[in-house]
Amino acid sequence: MKMWDGRFSKTLDNRVNAFNSSISFDSRMYAQDIEGSIAHATMLGKCGIIDVEDSKKIVSELKNIKADIENGSLAIDPEAEDIHMFIESVLTARIGDAGKRLHTARSRNDQVALDIRMYCKAEIKEIKELVINLLGIIYETAKENKDTVMPGYTHLQRAQPLTFAHYILAYAQMLMRDASRLDDVYRRTDVMPLGSGALASTTYPIDRHFVAEQLGFADVTANSIDGVSDRDFVLELSSALSILMMHLSRFSEEIILWCSSEYSFIDLDDAYSTGSSIMPQKKNPDVAELVRGKTGRVYGNMTALFTMMKALPLAYNKDMQEDKEAIFDSIDNVKLCLEVFGAMFATITVKKEKMRAAASGGFINATDCADYLVRRGLPFRDAYKITGKLVAYCIETSKTFETLTLDEYLSFSDKFENGVYDAVNLENCVADRKVYGGPAPASVDNQLSILNGFIENNKN
Repeated sequence: MKMWDGRFSKTLDNRVNAFNSSISFDSRMYAQDIEGSIAHATMLGKCGIIDVEDSKKIVSELKNIKADIENGSLAIDPEAEDIHMFIESVLTARIGDAGKRLHTARSRNDQVALDIRMYCKAEIKEIKELVINLLGIIYETAKENKDTVMPGYTHLQRAQPLTFAHYILAYAQMLMRDASRLDDVYRRTDVMPLGSGALASTTYPIDRHFVAEQLGFADVTANSIDGVSDRDFVLELSSALSILMMHLSRFSEEIILWCSSEYSFIDLDDAYSTGSSIMPQKKNPDVAELVRGKTGRVYGNMTALFTMMKALPLAYNKDMQEDKEAIFDSIDNVKLCLEVFGAMFATITVKKEKMRAAASGGFINATDCADYLVRRGLPFRDAYKITGKLVAYCIETSKTFETLTLDEYLSFSDKFENGVYDAVNLENCVADRKVYGGPAPASVDNQLSILNGFIENNKN
């Protein structure tokens, strides 16, 4: 029998019952549902809405129910309509009429809005902690590779020299923004909707701010209709997680390329690689590939959530039940990806010689050669043209800027002197880029300092 059966003369069709049920996925919010009910029952007793003894009895038994679920002595009934009805039915079965008073001045609409906010708040904290942990791994790897010269790329073509530290610190910047976005989402999630009722609050003299304080919310929702119909915080979280996964996917793509034979910049630890069922030589970057693949899954959840909400009239609609599976799945996969990706990246072997060898090809010091001519008095466009001809000559003669003779340089411009060899030296090319944010050692040290400060300020 349903809690709401009084209005109906027919039993719910079994197919509708299964279709309507959310217990299979909202049961994970049992702790939030119980904590919210404890705060609500305490408030009802404090405000004289129900008898104080009944309030205490409800609170005590709700704590017992939570303990019983967690120790396994109480199994959540998969036939229950949802987690709210399951807990209330167990409570009523155990303490009788006092349990029936719990739902006074409350609707499942504001109850579920409370639960999902509480759940998201806890998960945002956990996800941010995993992001900070990954930032710490990047920090340590970057510190060890400040002098590891490698080619930087545009269009997947070798472009300019930099260091591995500078390269991966770009991903640190992305993840720092992700952590900041999670803070922003948390702030807007940290608003308590309980007391909104079904949509028009209640005639009982409740104390919403007391409940918010009990549950650790920073504020309460200012409009009861919005309180039950708002899922912006779920959409925001889904969006933030999608951006985070995009960053992890880009990083994963780099790792997949770097550990290929064609690049051979890194080696993955055997514990984070897999083999082939037919090719015994294979060592596959499955972790990175799965992160890349799961990004599409998180994007799909975001699209589903935005589509679900796009035309809903106020206030609550049953469509909104669809928010949970999508955001739960995104949360689960993001946490899994962050944890495994971090462990994988922490164990990579950086092949410094391979990176340096790759940097020595591809004429990635061409811009530095042109800049040398500019410092010798040529307009940049003239210097650019001369350097382009030098590149063509080197390709034709199988030479590099480092192996050209001075006479060969002079055949292209009388502005060249022996100083050109210092100008095109890869280490010097990196060291001379002293602009704030660039790859020069002092700039990288500053980036490391910023990252370390961010990590320290965001540790729990």
